[in-house]
Amino acid sequence: MVLAAASSVSGVDIPLVLVEAGVVLLLLGLLSRLAQRLQTSPVPFYLLVGVIVGLGPGPLEVDPAVIEVGAAIGVVLLLFFIGLEYTGLELVTTLRRQAPAGLVDALANVVPALVIGLLMGLEGAALLALAGIAWASSSGIVARTLEDLGRFGNRETPGVLAILVIEDVGMAAYLPILTVVLAGGTVAAAAGSVALAIAVVLLALFIAVRGSHHAERLFAAVGGEALVLTMLGVTMVVAGAAEMIQVSAAVGAFLVGILISGRLARRTRAQLEPLRDLFAAVFFVFFGLQIDLAGLGPQVGWIVALCIVGIAGKLVSGWFVAGRAGSGPAARLRAGTVLIPRGEFAIVIASLAVAAGVDERIGALTAGYVLVLALAGSLATRFSDPLARRLRVLHSPRPAVPDA
Repeated sequence: MVLAAASSVSGVDIPLVLVEAGVVLLLLGLLSRLAQRLQTSPVPFYLLVGVIVGLGPGPLEVDPAVIEVGAAIGVVLLLFFIGLEYTGLELVTTLRRQAPAGLVDALANVVPALVIGLLMGLEGAALLALAGIAWASSSGIVARTLEDLGRFGNRETPGVLAILVIEDVGMAAYLPILTVVLAGGTVAAAAGSVALAIAVVLLALFIAVRGSHHAERLFAAVGGEALVLTMLGVTMVVAGAAEMIQVSAAVGAFLVGILISGRLARRTRAQLEPLRDLFAAVFFVFFGLQIDLAGLGPQVGWIVALCIVGIAGKLVSGWFVAGRAGSGPAARLRAGTVLIPRGEFAIVIASLAVAAGVDERIGALTAGYVLVLALAGSLATRFSDPLARRLRVLHSPRPAVPDA
């Protein structure tokens, strides 16, 4: 009776939506179990579910705003959980030590993409958009893959996370510039927005280093549903405010996470983990749902070229950053493969470029690029250890054969 009344008011067949959503969630549960048996991340499966649902005759009849909110919450919670793994001091120390790795990451991924863009005939704003699409790894996919494969304790993981944070902080400066250029302005016109974004990030890092013990005291007596609601509310408010001032919501959520440490971090993780898993799955499904496969055909060659240099660039980044930590070939390969996926930032950048009418090829190009690298990266990181062991066997010195 209540559902019927709600349906008549909203004009949406709510019982049908519930059934469709339930079917998708059951499918995700089965695929998650399959991924566990295969000892791999479920992210590629979630993305494919979104693509398949989008191709079907009856896609989910959910308000687009609801889809966007669910996906946004998923990204925010994923990055919040990464922040829980480190204190502010650890983050600042890692960033300071890994600045050279951030530079290598930018050069190894942006320069080859720009070369391909020039060969395609892209100009100006389209080239600038392609640079951002090729540069930033998907923080959401990488975070989920590290979590699923239990790699947060690995020696190379702090370097991987440092690259993600450097990219996210870099996006805080890049997105205002891109927005102004797409609108027909000059790079100089974005200087004020960029300065504000950088100032906010630096202030947040300072508070994270100096004020984490205050958060422990403030929430010491909070537990249960009060802790869930409070932490989720604070994280979403900070993430939303960060987005409003052109700082990535992912960076905002990450900084909230690093404010929380010790016993409070453990309690928060235990309480919010199921919610994180739910919204993360929603994010990846609807991320796949937004991929329009129409128009990909003419761009297949360029997509393949971008994927090759995109994979190579991240392998260079991971090899370099893991090497700085003193890791061996297996860990270096793990670091490189886990950074391969592109995701949320690439889609945001492509959406801005398409909306501005810069180049109609950007949308299809990004869709294919993101889907291939999301799948390739998640699978490659699963098989990086066996491959590294195989390479060591092939290149190890063979024992001398005695003369007969």
